[in-house]
Amino acid sequence: MKIIRGRKALVTGAASGIGRAIVLALAHEGADLYLLDIDEGALAATVRAAQELGVKVESGICDLSRPGEIAASVRAMMAGFGAPHILVNNAGIAYYGRTHEMSAEQWERIMAVNLLAPIQLVHELLPTLLAQDEAHILNVCSIFGLTPLRKAATYQTTKFGLVGLSAALRAEYGRELGVTALCPGFVRTALLDTFVLGGPNQRRPVVPAWLCTSPDKVARTAVRAIRAKKGTVVIGPVARLVWWATRLSPGLIDWLARQGWRGAKRRPASS
Repeated sequence: MKIIRGRKALVTGAASGIGRAIVLALAHEGADLYLLDIDEGALAATVRAAQELGVKVESGICDLSRPGEIAASVRAMMAGFGAPHILVNNAGIAYYGRTHEMSAEQWERIMAVNLLAPIQLVHELLPTLLAQDEAHILNVCSIFGLTPLRKAATYQTTKFGLVGLSAALRAEYGRELGVTALCPGFVRTALLDTFVLGGPNQRRPVVPAWLCTSPDKVARTAVRAIRAKKGTVVIGPVARLVWWATRLSPGLIDWLARQGWRGAKRRPASS
């Protein structure tokens, strides 16, 4: 997509973190925006910040774990805002802890928000996107959709699924629209401090600052990926190193993951 100015974009999880950064990056490029999030107050602040950049911005409150609310949000967008050219599936939640200690509700909510909601949005909007002269789907995945991590099975399941969805869509529709799987490493956002912990004795892991990428860098990379119609984009030097190691020596990475990465700094968390 060579020209973003004047295009319309739908962004989920737009209230904070990577979503907010992508919203503002697209607004700087001149895109009009339709924003979805469950946090009404933070979403309103993002709307105001984007409007100050001179673009049209509308929003809706949506619990992405509820398919009915997603469908209603799409209808509201199409009726009042119009058909999008860009779909950004960014919203995500996480759990860190022993998998067998997770409740069924925790499993279901993470699966719904991180994977089933993007699938539904793609399915509902794909005919509309294909009808545009140019269109792009940007799925915000994770390096942990490409390489293993302990104590985050559901999160990883959703991110591997989102990477797979992106690859499948790109294979089928790559001549007609752009599809990007954006895979950052650790990003310094509120998610690192708010994801659900499993078990009463599970301590919150601390991610060193040097391992983290900023939301603004992720957003700038996202815009470049949309312009260049890139496929899989891994963000951050450590993330790229781990990705290449996984591809070149999967047995080594498998062994390190099973050992808890003790040879490095054993404090993993969700990206």
